[in-house]
Formats: sequence, C-alpha cells, structure tokens
Amino acid sequence: MPAVAVDERRARVADLIGDRPLSARSVLATALLGADQPHLKVGELVDMAALFGISDGAARTCLWRMASAGELVGDDGTYALAGRLLERRQRVDDASRIDDTDLPPWDGTWELAVVSMERRPATDRLALRKAASALHLGELREGMWLRPDNLERNRLPSMRAVLDQQCVHFHRAETDIPAETVRSVFRLDDWAVDARRLTTAMRDELDVEALDAEDFAYQFALSIAAVRHLQLDPLLPAELIPRRWPARAMRNTYRRFDEVFKRRLNSSFR
Repeated sequence: MPAVAVDERRARVADLIGDRPLSARSVLATALLGADQPHLKVGELVDMAALFGISDGAARTCLWRMASAGELVGDDGTYALAGRLLERRQRVDDASRIDDTDLPPWDGTWELAVVSMERRPATDRLALRKAASALHLGELREGMWLRPDNLERNRLPSMRAVLDQQCVHFHRAETDIPAETVRSVFRLDDWAVDARRLTTAMRDELDVEALDAEDFAYQFALSIAAVRHLQLDPLLPAELIPRRWPARAMRNTYRRFDEVFKRRLNSSFR
C-alpha cells in the first residue's frame, strides 16, 4: 500500500487513537493484557518497549513500579498481571470475544442502581462512574444508573462492590422506557459511528506489509483504542439495539487484526 494512502487512512482515525507518545506503562500493560498468557519474560517486555523508543532502564524501572503498586507479580525473570490489571484482562477478553448470540434471552427486567449517599467526595463519584461504565450501566440522570438485566449479576466483583457501597439496587420490569431514551443513555449512535471507523482502520492495516517503528506504534495505539471501544459496547439485548449494529463486525475484525499484529510483533522482537 503506498505510504501516502496509508497516512491518509490513518489520519481519519487520529482523533480516536490520540497522538500522545505511548508511555512505558501503557506499552508494558498492553503487551501483557494482549499476550496469549497473562505473563511474559522480562527480556520480552524490554524488547517490546524498545520498539517504541523506551530504553531498557526505563522499561525495567516501570516494571518495578508496577510490581510495587500490585499491578504485576515477578517470579524467576517473568512478570505476570495482578490486581486491577488482571481483572482488566478479563474485561478485555470479554469485550473482544463475547458475541451477541452469547447473551442470554432478556425477560424485560431492568437493573437500576440509585445513589444512596447524600454527600460523596469527588474520588467516590469518579470511582462509581468508572465502575458503572465497566459494568455497562448507563446514566439516566444524576445518581441513577440502569441497564437491561441481561448480564451476569456477579460479574466484575470489585466493580460491583463499588456500586454496592454507594447505591441501592432495584430489579423491575419496565416497559415504558422509550427507544430514544435508550439510544441517548447508551450513546448508541456515537458508539456505532466510532465502531465503524475503527473497523475500517483495522481492516486497512491488515494490508500493510513493510512495518517500521512508527507503524508498530500506530497499530499498537489502534489496538488500544479498539479494545477500549469494545469495552464501551453496552451489550444490550437484540430488542434494544438499532438495526445493522456494528459490534459483531468490529469484534470479528479486531480478532483478525490482533492475530496479525501479534504475529508481526513476535517476528520483530523474538
């Protein structure tokens, strides 16, 4: 593919992947999150970081700091995910592998989480917002989160604990939530637009042959953006999603892209 055409295509999704340099932590965490097993040798991680201009010393220092923070555990020259990053890997795996057909039938029940604490510090409010997002709840209005009750209730226990601490829960059959409200609460139109853009971008990269460090950095950032976007899929039942919903196409494309990208990386640093 001509370099000009590649640059033009990549520019179309620049706002989705961002243009900030990848940090050592982002590179190392993403490498472990995307590995076939959630652990890699120190040498492999250092070589991976070098592809993105991160020095040996900076990579090793970052690994030590991540281990000190409880995000990694080290054993005999190998680092493995731990704590929040290990749970995040579960979310990444679920986001990339789940299929619409994997969801159980929906019986019409809605899950509601209503904030029950009168005063909350900003840190608690932020924690609740992150937890609700990870659990695929949408904010109907300030202090009220909801979603169709079509997912496993005990999913992501640490995130569920945040909701349990700050909210009271209700499960009820509700039939008068308009389709437009669902589209707005879960930002379905915006999600679909960005999903199609990312899907096209990943398909374009499958045809790129000669890769340099800049190409790897772009594809790495694209992979991160795709995973983050898949995690924002609200996983609504078929009754509530618009026609031609692009989630399945994006997941299928991501799996192909991820396989090709990992193969390219492995051949470059091993």
